[in-house]
Amino acid sequence: MEQPIIEIHGLTKHYGSLKAVDDLHLAIHKGEVFGLLGPNGAGKSTTILMLLGLTEPTAGEAHICGVNASRNPIYVKKKVGYMPDNVGFYNDLTALENLVYIGRLNGIPEKEVKARAGDMLQQVGLEDALHKKAGTFSRGMKQRLGLADVLIRQPEVIILDEPTLGIDPAGVKDFLELIRQLNQQQGMTVLLSSHHLHQVQQICNRVGIFVGGQLLAEGNIETLAANLFRSAPYEVRVAVKKLPEQTALLQEQLLALPAVKQVTLSANSAQIAGEENITPEIVRFFVHNGYDVTGVQERTYGLDEIYQRYFENNLKENIPNAKSTGFFKRSFTGKWGKQ
Repeated sequence: MEQPIIEIHGLTKHYGSLKAVDDLHLAIHKGEVFGLLGPNGAGKSTTILMLLGLTEPTAGEAHICGVNASRNPIYVKKKVGYMPDNVGFYNDLTALENLVYIGRLNGIPEKEVKARAGDMLQQVGLEDALHKKAGTFSRGMKQRLGLADVLIRQPEVIILDEPTLGIDPAGVKDFLELIRQLNQQQGMTVLLSSHHLHQVQQICNRVGIFVGGQLLAEGNIETLAANLFRSAPYEVRVAVKKLPEQTALLQEQLLALPAVKQVTLSANSAQIAGEENITPEIVRFFVHNGYDVTGVQERTYGLDEIYQRYFENNLKENIPNAKSTGFFKRSFTGKWGKQ
């Protein structure tokens, strides 16, 4: 198997008595879009700074493109494009002038720097704003210019730290689609740090749930859900016109079906959870027994519920102000999709 493009082994960072990052192990492969997900103060930005060789780890190592980031930070900076959460430009220069200046600083030959800058601005959708001053740009436009800044260096990896912070919903959608296109068309590896669950779920192949300096879990949505809800990872709700008043027999019959573990009945629906997806068998059971089925919905676990479950299980007792993070909610019901 090909060596991961980002490898982290036991990465730890202390600031006095504060352990900002705690024994982090992670591997990201070429062409992945990996989301580092966690609330503010979780240690995401500190991890990124160590990956870039901008701060020394207390313990452990981070390798990018096979090179130790702490020992060879200059080499790593040539391979990695980094966009912080707040990108700064010269406000009195145009988008093109800013990018040409950045290109020159990065050693792009004078004869090609202007053309490449123009190409990058077109690639991020700023072709109509080449000659507008950066000081007039909206937050979303500045983030696009920041992405052009990253791309002009032709990096192998791009790291984006809270890239959609402060952008309006339409701008967020456009920006994420731009990242998706870069990944799909150019095979670019992307590490994206965010505390917005929905945005991470939209774009990332895998996610790492990062809270209190620790990586609680990592994987794709399906894997994380299966690990968390392994006792009954599949759930279906069957709506009928009417269930019998005495439901004990029906409940017993449903529990006798293969792989069914839990049954909850109401006046006109049955919620059934089990080890396997046996929705067709369940529907056939209701139809065969004379029930008028009016709807069938399978439950899928979203990233919000997965995050919440990890957060509750691992950190509720250890973080007194967990409720104030915005992630701690009492009710997560998953998502139900029509069949």
